[in-house]
Amino acid sequence: MSDLFHEKMDIAFLNQIMQVITETPQHQYQILTKRPKRMREYFLTHPIPQNAWLGTTVESSRVKHRIKEISDLPAKIKWLSCEPLLDDLGVLDLSGIDWVIVGGESGSNARVMQEQWVLNIQKQCQEQKVAFFFKQWGAYGSDGKRRSKKENGAKLEGREYRNYPKIYKKIKDLLEF
Repeated sequence: MSDLFHEKMDIAFLNQIMQVITETPQHQYQILTKRPKRMREYFLTHPIPQNAWLGTTVESSRVKHRIKEISDLPAKIKWLSCEPLLDDLGVLDLSGIDWVIVGGESGSNARVMQEQWVLNIQKQCQEQKVAFFFKQWGAYGSDGKRRSKKENGAKLEGREYRNYPKIYKKIKDLLEF
């Protein structure tokens, strides 16, 4: 995995990538960056492919400002990856956001994700009519105990949240024969 909007990414190469995305409309591309300001600057002067979903990582409250960088871009789908979720994000303005993915951290140095942090995001997604996808607990379960990701699973208060943006469902229906 790579960040297409990393400072060292050559713009000519980025242009080539966007051309391939444009030329393959049968695919949907999820473009995720920790540098939404650079993404924004690029797409202010370049067209956004219709099949490109633009996302940014918002793993903690200190980087919530990233949401504003993408929320008004004219992409069909704008999304947030709150993974690994490292603290409570507090109040979120999800205007212009279509999808939020939340997940815990995995690996030997993983930090605990609190259930209340996830519930806070889930509630705000529901209130603001944004699709919510809970990916996983990660290395620590909702009870704070370390186990395998598989053992911890992806249930939040007893249920799975695997929602996608409405436009995705329409595209998927068109592609099924």
